This record gives sequence, structure tokens and C-alpha cells, in this order.
Amino acid sequence: MNIDGWRTYLVTAAGRSAGRTTPEVVAAALEGGVDVVQLRDKATSARERYETGLRVREQTDEAGVPLIVNDRIDLAGAVDADGVHLGQSDLPVAVAREQLGESAVVGVSASTVEGAEAAEAAGADYLGVGAVYGTDSKDVSGDRDGIGTERIAAVVDAVEIPVVGIGGIDADNAAPVVEAGAAGVAVLSAITAAEDPEAATAAIRDAVTE
Repeated sequence: MNIDGWRTYLVTAAGRSAGRTTPEVVAAALEGGVDVVQLRDKATSARERYETGLRVREQTDEAGVPLIVNDRIDLAGAVDADGVHLGQSDLPVAVAREQLGESAVVGVSASTVEGAEAAEAAGADYLGVGAVYGTDSKDVSGDRDGIGTERIAAVVDAVEIPVVGIGGIDADNAAPVVEAGAAGVAVLSAITAAEDPEAATAAIRDAVTE
């Protein structure tokens, strides 16, 4: 799987989707050209996430786009996702590999160079680094004032695996994250809460690509 090609990465958030369902947001983002979808939806129950995950898996399969599940290795397996994204306090990368298989994509969140190096050594396939900019989202780890693109550059220099910037990113500030060396950007509210999620996705993708 070409993780280096993940320019625009949607992170779902059922409670921050302007009254829309997660499948509705995902459908719009796929039309807008999103490269990968992460099912997060932490505010919903495990059963709800499972049922939503099955629907989103159908959507991403049809679009030929990878599906990643946040935190829950069991849920990733249950919906036949392409992989899982783990936080620093989640189960280790090795456990994800054991449960999901060696071909599964395993991403890890990091906000420091040391954390990034440790995740790479543990066998992570890519890193979600942030929060790049200040964000009020409780779904994004890191400094609420933002670690800045300088930290992105430092992490990129320190590791060999792809880095995806996350946190407070939209079409207006996505380009500097990629200019700092990130493969792409992960976006939550700038897509899920947008008046037009399809147009918002396309604008972010254009900013990153250009």
C-alpha cells in the first residue's frame, strides 16, 4: 500500500459533523478525492461504531480507498479494515500485528521526535504527528497551541516512514505542513463540519497537491 500517496486523510467525528451521519460525510469526502478514511467516532458506542464501520467499509471498498480504524484493534478486524491507528496509550504495534496480520497498516500518533523514533522502532508503518496547529478538538493529541511545522520537519528528518500532519489543518494552512516534509495531512473538523464536505476535501487536496 502506497502510504506516501496519502495526501488527504479524513478522520471521522460523529459529534462534529453538523448533524450529518458519518457515512454521509465519508461519501462526500470520497467524491472530493480523499485518499484514506480513519473511522474514529469516539463519542459513539462500540456497537454503533461497528455498524457504521461496516457501512464505511462498503463505501471505501467501492472507491478503492483504505479504511483505518482508530484505537480499536478488535473493531478493525471485525469490519475488515486495512489497518489501525494507535495512540501512545493504546496497545503496542506488535499486538496489532498479531491480531490483524503482517499486511495490516499500523499507524501511531506522535508529537515529539523521541516518540516518533520509538514508534518507528516498534514497527509502525506511518506516523500521525500533531497537533500541528492550535485545535479545540479533544480527538487530537498534542500541544493545544500546536507543535508547528518545524516539529513536522524535525520528525521527518528523524524517521524513514511517512509522516501525516494532523491538528487544526484546513485548506488555508495545509501547504506548509507538506512543505515541511509530511506526506499529507489528516483532517477532522475542516471536512466533517464543513458546509460542503466534498468541496472542503477537494480544496484541501488541491492545497496539498499544489
